[in-house]
Amino acid sequence: MIRHLGLKAYGKINLGLDVLRKREDGYHDVRMIMQTVGLYDKIDIYLKETPGIEIVTNLFYLPVNENNLVYKASRLLMDEFHVTHGIRIHLKKFIPVSAGMAGGSSDAAAVLFGVNKMFQLGLSREDLMERGLKIGADVPYCVMRGTALSEGIGEILTPLPDMPQCKVLIAKPGVSVSTKFVYENLNLNRLKEEDHPDIDGIIKAIKDHNIHQISQRMGNVLETVTIPEYPVIAQIKEKLKELGAVNAMMSGSGPTVFGIFISPKAAENAYEELRYGESKGLAKQVYLTNFYNTKEVTNGK
Repeated sequence: MIRHLGLKAYGKINLGLDVLRKREDGYHDVRMIMQTVGLYDKIDIYLKETPGIEIVTNLFYLPVNENNLVYKASRLLMDEFHVTHGIRIHLKKFIPVSAGMAGGSSDAAAVLFGVNKMFQLGLSREDLMERGLKIGADVPYCVMRGTALSEGIGEILTPLPDMPQCKVLIAKPGVSVSTKFVYENLNLNRLKEEDHPDIDGIIKAIKDHNIHQISQRMGNVLETVTIPEYPVIAQIKEKLKELGAVNAMMSGSGPTVFGIFISPKAAENAYEELRYGESKGLAKQVYLTNFYNTKEVTNGK
């Protein structure tokens, strides 16, 4: 039995996000292009001889009980396989919280992987993805990672070729957005045709390995709700494009904005401007990273 595991839980962005319809169960059918980025939370899992799940985190406002997805992920596997030992989880957050980057879902996915490995439960990646859906719609993707088409409520996943590498600047303004609020206020009947992103066009551009075509076709239908509520999102988008991004967009339900940069120098200058320059008031958290492509990584989590 393994006594300690150090894991990385990577965040995601949406290169395209379309909502097709509201379902009878209250969820929405979506078509999204998901992409893992190099920004990650650090998770350490320690074996305890005594039963129970303990969570320690660097953010005072995060729950450390059953309301944390990390706890739910641990409990799910430990109950199913009647694990008698306990674990202590140290969670160090870097992915912005309530930001449209699936930080909580990614943490849960990493813990599913870790508990499976620590207690040698023998579950495959597909097994973990299936169980992850019980925790949240984004968890199966966060187990899989990379570039993918996500359909249904997010659980139907089709892997896509790796994205061309470039710089990704991530900027989260000092507001938090409720995903529930955004979907509840999305009026599909009022949307214009141009509000819907060209998901098939993005897929073709990814297969063609054309970062310019990918960037030009990016779109997020949820911006129609979140931007009117939080205009700073539009200001960050415009600022990133002004600073050299080939395009910029809100991720998920927001409020995080990401910019795609072909030029590393322009990306570094934009980071400096948003972090320390005259534009530093726009975003509370700013990170410069790149795409995480699963085929480039051979050492697993």
